[in-house]
Amino acid sequence: MNRVYNFSAGPSCIFEAVLQKAANQMLNYQDSKMSVMEMSHRSKTYEAIIKECEARLRRLMNIPENYKVLFLQGGASLQFSMIPMNLMKNKKVDVINTGQWTKKAIAEHLKLGEVKVIASSQADNFSYVPKVTKDMISDDCDYVYICENNTIYGTAYNYVPETNGKPLVADFSSCILSKPCNVKDFDLIFAGAQKNMGPAGLTVVIIKEDLIKEKPELPSMLSYKIHADNNSMYNTPPTYSIYMCGLVLEYLEETIGGLENMQKINEQKAKILYDYLDSSKLFNNPVNKEDRSIMNVTFVTGNEELDKIFILEAEKNGFVNLKGHRSVGGMRASIYNGMPIEGVEKLVSFMKEFEEKHYV
Repeated sequence: MNRVYNFSAGPSCIFEAVLQKAANQMLNYQDSKMSVMEMSHRSKTYEAIIKECEARLRRLMNIPENYKVLFLQGGASLQFSMIPMNLMKNKKVDVINTGQWTKKAIAEHLKLGEVKVIASSQADNFSYVPKVTKDMISDDCDYVYICENNTIYGTAYNYVPETNGKPLVADFSSCILSKPCNVKDFDLIFAGAQKNMGPAGLTVVIIKEDLIKEKPELPSMLSYKIHADNNSMYNTPPTYSIYMCGLVLEYLEETIGGLENMQKINEQKAKILYDYLDSSKLFNNPVNKEDRSIMNVTFVTGNEELDKIFILEAEKNGFVNLKGHRSVGGMRASIYNGMPIEGVEKLVSFMKEFEEKHYV
């Protein structure tokens, strides 16, 4: 079967070897005579799956012992509320606004406290990531909030903001596992799994233990402490998504050889596409070069009708989900871990042919 090259921003493509392994184990996982989908999350077999998933994630990201790993549900969007519910004391937070996902987080935070936008690139259509220094941080804020990689606009942080001793909370949904990061630079990292970790349904939270507090006023399902005390098993977790995440982590660890190697592959893919865009007379990438994402590459022709023709012709040629987010238009190629180098090379070849045909 000829598979398409799926450039979706999420749910996104998964390593084919991982999909094949999951298919082979679908009806009979490790001689259990059942699928992981059917297993009790309290069984010894499943307990081994979730423990191995956490252990691999800790090794790959070099997560310190004083951080908890939580496997939760509700998507990254639920974290826009859970974070302030669990971390706010003064009911104040500083936010660096870099796009749609920080704007959504701000809207949820405002229901629970005050938000100070200490820097924003909104005036320039979020085409860059603002530089923030520690003197910009509010003395009374509970934490500083950022979105590490901005899926819609194709920007990413190339530095870790100084927070003047305040906790740093980061949405890593669209860049987690794409390259090494120093977890110690952050106090809480969260990510929806459906871009680089596996299928939708799982959200991973990596949180420093001293941020986990007893909050008896919170509903149990919204308390980090309850989830941490129960090792992500307070209720039935997203069992199959965790299993799939474990397979992805296994592939990254044992086949790719770790996040340093994954970074090299991702940078190679991004270079192929950005080098072409920088030389193209038809296509243009609007992002400040030093803030370009290696995960999400946005581009336009400058002609909305031509953009539509490109998207349709691309789909006919097996390159799907290249339409940009509805809020910005144009095109976007999400080249997450699961996208092979070959897919980017073939996309660029198609773009060159399209340019020759349509550039006047």
